[in-house]
Amino acid sequence: MLRSILVKNYRLLILGAYLLAIGSLIPEALSQTAGDSSGGPVVREVIVSGQRATSSDTILARVKTRRGIPFSETVLNEDLKRIYAMGFFTDVSIDVKEETDGVYVTFLVVEKPVLKEVQFEGNRRIRSARLQKLMLSVAGEFLNLKQLKEDVAQIKQHYIEKGYADVSISYDYQVNAPTNEATVYVLVDEGVRLRVKAIEIAGNHTFPDKKILKIIKTRKAAWFRSGVLKQETLEEDLLRIEAFYRSEGFADAEAESVSEPDPTGKWIVTKINIIEGRRYQYGKLSITGNEVFPETELRETLAAKQGDYYSEDSLRVQVNRIKGFFFEKGYIAARVLPDTLLNEDTGQVDIVFQVMEGELSYVHKINIHGNTKTKDKVIRRELRVNPGERFDGKKLERSKQRLDNLGFFEEVRFDTTATDDPKYRDLEVEVRETKTGEVSFGAGFSSVDAFVGFAEIAQKNFDISNWGNFTGAGQDLRFRLELGSTRSDFEINFTEPWLMDRPLAAGFDLYNRTQLRSGTSGFAYDEERRGGDIRLSREIGEYLNASTLYRLEQIQISDIPAGASQDFKDEEGQNRVSAAEVGLTWDTRDSRFNPTDGLMLFGSAGLAGGPLGFDKDFTRYQATGMVYKTFFDLFTFQFRGRAGVTQAFSNTETVPIYERFFLGGANTVRGFQERDIGPRDVSGDVLGGESVVFGSIEMTFPLVENLKGAVFTDAGNVWQKADQIGSGGYQYSAGLGVRIKTPIGPVKLDYGYPLNPDDNQDDSGRFHFSMSRGFF
Repeated sequence: MLRSILVKNYRLLILGAYLLAIGSLIPEALSQTAGDSSGGPVVREVIVSGQRATSSDTILARVKTRRGIPFSETVLNEDLKRIYAMGFFTDVSIDVKEETDGVYVTFLVVEKPVLKEVQFEGNRRIRSARLQKLMLSVAGEFLNLKQLKEDVAQIKQHYIEKGYADVSISYDYQVNAPTNEATVYVLVDEGVRLRVKAIEIAGNHTFPDKKILKIIKTRKAAWFRSGVLKQETLEEDLLRIEAFYRSEGFADAEAESVSEPDPTGKWIVTKINIIEGRRYQYGKLSITGNEVFPETELRETLAAKQGDYYSEDSLRVQVNRIKGFFFEKGYIAARVLPDTLLNEDTGQVDIVFQVMEGELSYVHKINIHGNTKTKDKVIRRELRVNPGERFDGKKLERSKQRLDNLGFFEEVRFDTTATDDPKYRDLEVEVRETKTGEVSFGAGFSSVDAFVGFAEIAQKNFDISNWGNFTGAGQDLRFRLELGSTRSDFEINFTEPWLMDRPLAAGFDLYNRTQLRSGTSGFAYDEERRGGDIRLSREIGEYLNASTLYRLEQIQISDIPAGASQDFKDEEGQNRVSAAEVGLTWDTRDSRFNPTDGLMLFGSAGLAGGPLGFDKDFTRYQATGMVYKTFFDLFTFQFRGRAGVTQAFSNTETVPIYERFFLGGANTVRGFQERDIGPRDVSGDVLGGESVVFGSIEMTFPLVENLKGAVFTDAGNVWQKADQIGSGGYQYSAGLGVRIKTPIGPVKLDYGYPLNPDDNQDDSGRFHFSMSRGFF
């Protein structure tokens, strides 16, 4: 049967054997044929030629033509673009050789020269090192002519900003062929540095030249002022002038300038021409859409009236005033849209304020954000709004003032978010905390204490229960050491502003203060006060605070010279004072740290000795007032006043010198020496008095950042007896000063001049210098 099968299929067997033989020859044939399935050649080798600083591997990594893959003209052309894109070469070409076994590809490159150095020529006013910093072209990298051109433009712009408007800058470079290194030469023709000789204003029919010159920043040359013309600043000045005119009702005002050299070619005259255009006024003002509040009440909120000069800025103010009125009443979603109509004949703009009052809104929840150190309750207890109450703009404004007065935050912002009930919105309180811990030290000179050095550790957001970082509860803790040529002080102060989470502040002070006191006639004695006090105060209204204090001190007077009067000798020795005081404070200032509006009134009554015991018996009554008012958002006036009387009783014949009133010096009547106003003994030394009246008016205004100027006048007198208060003999002074904000505290420098000194007082002016740790 097997033989029969083989005979029948022998032809198939022979055909299969033939096909197997042919199949075994195919790999060998393929290995000897340079071609792909389509018959194209294969890349046998890829090399790079002509490079010096760039390695072959770096170049070959960018191309897609590889050994062993089918050769493609399309891919090769793309490779050419890829190599050019590297930015290293000025020329790239390709050499393709076809051999029997495949294709050999060579990339021929010509490298850009390497930047060796940049040399500047002709620059006299600006150093080469400064110009080099303006360039992005770096030695050791390939020379990029495009970047070099941009560098030269940057250098030219720098010269122009420095006042060299006619500067001309070009460049050249030389290549060392053997090393392929380039040296770039930047050629500078600085020209003349033009300074402004004069600024001429034309076309300003409404405002004088002096007003326009105050608006712009371009200035003519003068002592300590270069007067260099900067085109960019001048263009900004033109925009400032136009903005000023628009704010004054000239909506179409334009300003243009021309700067021309004077005949000498060393100066430039800048001419500013103003096209004022028409001045627009407010026409009829009306309010529509209001349903809850009558139009007459809303019109009272407007600061503008018919006939006032119209501007877009002023219009925004009127819109915000109406919105502010609704916000204060709880309609925080109220909208106000102004509709304007210009009367071309009269130049008046009629305004219709369309009001959409919305619904009265109530506080749902109060959410606090941003406080990483301060506890929520410290913030919540200062808020004047509570959940369930209607929104009240005045209460929110007061809440912000109180939070700012803590001194814990750089920024406090309020916002609202919607809830499921359209009548209720959540109040979002967003704070950004500032550093409340301070470690400060320094030294200075004070007209009162001469040389003084200090060191202080303070934390005004202290938390005695928060072991670890001790912050977050709003407590105030301070340690301060002061050493000087006339004084030596050590103090510890602690205040808990909310005792047991109630508006009851409690605190204490411990101190040891040693002062070298000087008499007018030249003698000096030591006064040491060692003791402390306990303080309590409570808010009994939004602006009213009641306080009480108990003080226990030991006072040591020593080293009274033999030549001193008997009044001083009677004080020598050690005495103890036990005193209590009650006071009321009314404070509506907008800021505790930098007040610009409001007032602070303080009155107190004190008792020492008597039922409180110890060595000295006397009473003291004092009243202090400070009023702040700012005008034109520029000038802040401060009015200060103080009056006081003190009297001895029981076993104390006279009030001790260290408890009497004195005037004169940096903190009272400036221009007079420290403690130089008041009753004197036979040798001319000031003894102090039982009654005092002092007043001061001071105006401060900004000069530059962190610097204010001041003008002041002071007056006051001290009388020997309490019943002589206000009986005349006032002494006056006037002067100028500056206030400088520094990292370690504000510096105060005043020059006061006594207007009516007596025979015992110096009649020349006096500088008063002091530095404190307070706020600017």
